[in-house]
Amino acid sequence: MNTLLTSSMIALPQFHLPIADNSQTEFWQQSKSAYSSAGSRWQAALNQACLDGLLPWLQAERDPQAQAWTKPANRPSFWDVVNGSAIDLNGSRLVLIPTTAIDFAELRVPQEWIDLPSWAGDYYLSIYVNLDDEEIQVLGYTTHQQLKQQGLYDPIDRSYSYDSDDLIPDLNVLWLSRQLCPSQVLRSDIAPLPQMRLEQAENLLIRLGNTNQLRPRLAVPFAFWGALMEHSGWRQQLYRHRMGLPEQWSMSKWFQSEISNLGQQLGWDMITMEPALVLARGESNPTTKILLRQLTIAGQPYELRILPKGDNLWRFELHSTSTNKIPRGFKLRLLTEDLLPFANNEDIALTETDRLYLDVQVSPDDGLVWETEPQPERFDQEILRF
Repeated sequence: MNTLLTSSMIALPQFHLPIADNSQTEFWQQSKSAYSSAGSRWQAALNQACLDGLLPWLQAERDPQAQAWTKPANRPSFWDVVNGSAIDLNGSRLVLIPTTAIDFAELRVPQEWIDLPSWAGDYYLSIYVNLDDEEIQVLGYTTHQQLKQQGLYDPIDRSYSYDSDDLIPDLNVLWLSRQLCPSQVLRSDIAPLPQMRLEQAENLLIRLGNTNQLRPRLAVPFAFWGALMEHSGWRQQLYRHRMGLPEQWSMSKWFQSEISNLGQQLGWDMITMEPALVLARGESNPTTKILLRQLTIAGQPYELRILPKGDNLWRFELHSTSTNKIPRGFKLRLLTEDLLPFANNEDIALTETDRLYLDVQVSPDDGLVWETEPQPERFDQEILRF
């Protein structure tokens, strides 16, 4: 096995990095029931290896704050249907595309990583994965703009291909170009996706959630598929359908029994407020349970809280958990499941404030999506059911 290389040793066109110790053993143990097919699980293993090999090196050599774009609990909903992963560092996104082909001839990137606004990256790395030797090899990189303008689009498997001879093999060039040309245009324009109606989405989720659809990403026009994938809540619902899992985001069930495993993995927690604090807040509802989630927004810690107020009335609150108040201009927003606004769905900090809050009346099985502006780090939309 090759040892971890330092930045001064990367002058070679291609370089090897070890996969983090025991990471593959842990992955295979934890992923036994996390994917809808053996092929999806293998695809996930390759993508996890890319993260386990490259991310520690980036954190040690380039940016201690570098992190995978998505949290571990969300990755199966990506890798079950689409190949690829991403790392965010220093305001840029690296999209990692694994390959096991020894006779590497081209970088082949699924269309989702190019044409979905929230998925698109700045740089695209082709990475050879050798699970037997527990190492990865970075073969080269290109940019979103080059892939979009010079790559070949294949409508059969909906991917962009880029000849391996045209890749830049030395990552030092990437770091150098970022330093010398910080204003370099890296991304091409991306066409907006159509707004999908809730009824359309529900029909697609039922159809594509059937595991008889071996390649659901190719079963419908990309505009519809892209709209499903761009909406993180619908992407999670598709995964749930394909895995035959129960509803993971029922607020009433969370309050009656416990938070789902997925909810816990993504950071949701339940606390009990002291009765004296309930009275001090002027709450007429005796309920003392509060759902909360820790957020990082603009580098500062915040807390999103959800509490029932009776008669299908729910309150959403955003609190700063530091000594700083919520800055002027911050927003807390609620949207319908298909991301449409409604009356009184937004609270804006007109001046520095201790909290933002919204009270909303819902009907049984209604779905709501919460947002903040600015967005939290590693934000993924969630459809909360009531």
